[in-house]
Order: sequence, then structure tokens, then C-alpha cells
Amino acid sequence: MTPQQRLNALLEFVSERGNVTIADIGEALDISPATARRDLTTLAEQRLVTRTHGGAAALGAGYELPLQYKIARQAEAKTAIARAAARLVQPGQTVGVNGGTTTTEVARELGKSERFIREDGETGVTIVSNALNIAYELSVRSNVKIVVTGGVARRQSYELVGPLVETALSEFALDVAILGVDGISAQYGATTLHEGEAAVSRWFTAVAGTVIVVADSTKIMRPTFARICPLERIDILVTDLPVDAGFAADLHSAGVQLVIAE
Repeated sequence: MTPQQRLNALLEFVSERGNVTIADIGEALDISPATARRDLTTLAEQRLVTRTHGGAAALGAGYELPLQYKIARQAEAKTAIARAAARLVQPGQTVGVNGGTTTTEVARELGKSERFIREDGETGVTIVSNALNIAYELSVRSNVKIVVTGGVARRQSYELVGPLVETALSEFALDVAILGVDGISAQYGATTLHEGEAAVSRWFTAVAGTVIVVADSTKIMRPTFARICPLERIDILVTDLPVDAGFAADLHSAGVQLVIAE
């Protein structure tokens, strides 16, 4: 395990448990007390955890891990989901993509797929995104036309939020919107942790012909703070594992096609 992977794992452990001791960390991550203390100090200096006597505490309930610390979480599941979602996009379409680790993987798949490479040099796919990291990565792809919304940047997710995003999106008609979420459930539909990002995702759904939600199994039947849209507004859910029979029935009733990535 590299130092960065260890910090990722430690931050996730603290966030999930709320409060942990040095002994808890050593047992969970198989590291020495000295290493655990050094890593906690590193995270505390970045204001990602709060040091306590003999351990650390998460910053609060519902705390959102910054994007760079989410990269390694469910990595294989997210790449499988991305491949499956990219196959749902047709050459020449205009695709809206919000921010997040799973949608970043989707954007990468779209950018490198031979299906969207044209011999005449014309654009194979147009991607509209409010995510700065996605725009940066795809800006070098000659087969991709990348359009970035305006807005105010959130450092946790590299996403642009605010009314400027709505103003930009209101001028577009998207064939497909591919949305990453923090939770999805029958009662609350698609949800996320931040109300500003929820608003952006709603604006994407408002101008898209087809709405695809990409969510790994840890997000299924797990509502989070800010609502994006009800299940009925979602056309396709792409996830990595079969879902609970009851939730599958809810999806069917709402007209949502379930795609299990392989």
C-alpha cells in the first residue's frame, strides 16, 4: 500500500466510524502506532480530520471526502460502470456529465473509445460538463468537443455550481445526461451530499432527453442530504451488482432500466 493509498484508507475509516483510536487504526489498516499518528497529523494539517486524545474524529456527520481522496474507492466497480455507461452513448450525441469519480471514469471511456474516433477529424462526441477536472482531461482529445459551464468552483469536487450553470445549460439540448450521485433510493430518488451540486444535476436532467445515473453498489438504497430527482425522471441506472428484489421492483415501477456492469 502506497502512502497515498494509506491516507485514503485512513480518511475513509475515520469518516465511516466518526471517532477512532490509534489502536483501532492499527488493527484496521495493519500499521504501527507511530505511522498512524504521523498519518493522522498529515490529515489534520489538511483539515480533513480533527485530532483527539489518542486518536481522531471526523469533521461531522455527512462529511464529504474531497475528490482526490475518493479516487481509490470502489475503483474496479467504477471502471466497469463507466464502460457500461459509455456503451449507451451513440456517436455524434451530445452528453452532459456532472462531476465525481464515477462520471470522471465515464468521461475517460468516452474520450478514448474508438467508437467516437472519426477518420475525417470531426467531433465524435460532444461533452458538456461542470467539472473542471473532466474538462481538463478531455481538452486534449481531438475527437471530443468539450463545453464547460460557468459557475463557482467547489474545491471538494472540482465542480462549478451556482446560477451561472443553469444559465449556460438553459441554452443547450442534450441527448443524454450521465449523472453521478451519492445515493439513490425509492423514497427520495437520486440524491447527493451538497445542495449546490444537486441543483446542477437537476438542471442537467431538465435539458436532457435521456437521464442515466451511474452509482456503485455502496450508493444503492442509501439516501443522502440533497434531492436531485425522483426515480421516475431516471431512464437508466447503471450499477455494479444486482440490487435488492424490492428495489428492483421499485425501479421497474418507475420505468427505470437497470443495467448491471460486467
